[in-house]
Amino acid sequence: MKNNIVKDRSFDFAIRVVKLYQYLCNEKKEFTLSKQLLGSGTSIGAMVREAEHAESKNDFIHKFAIAQKEANESVYWLELLKATDYLNEKEFENIYNDAITILKLITSILKTTKNQITSKHSLQN
Repeated sequence: MKNNIVKDRSFDFAIRVVKLYQYLCNEKKEFTLSKQLLGSGTSIGAMVREAEHAESKNDFIHKFAIAQKEANESVYWLELLKATDYLNEKEFENIYNDAITILKLITSILKTTKNQITSKHSLQN
């Protein structure tokens, strides 16, 4: 069976986000920003999973575009948690790098898929 790196990474990221959410709530008594991160961070993988069974290339692009937005939003919440001292440099750096990597993967997949559609339309005309 073929490995799906964006599926695997987004799932692993969701697990890390859930654990970070638990830590922030239990240890730091922070509930608002962490809840936002929980939503966006777990939605990335959900959208990637939905895209696996997209009805069309356009549906696939739509699902991945939502995943891209959720990844970008997760980056924002992580940056805000760091800037407000809820996360120290070490806690922030690793999960932030994972979020950026996932965002880049999703962006690359989107560009490739859009280019395939454009190329196909160009060949037909």
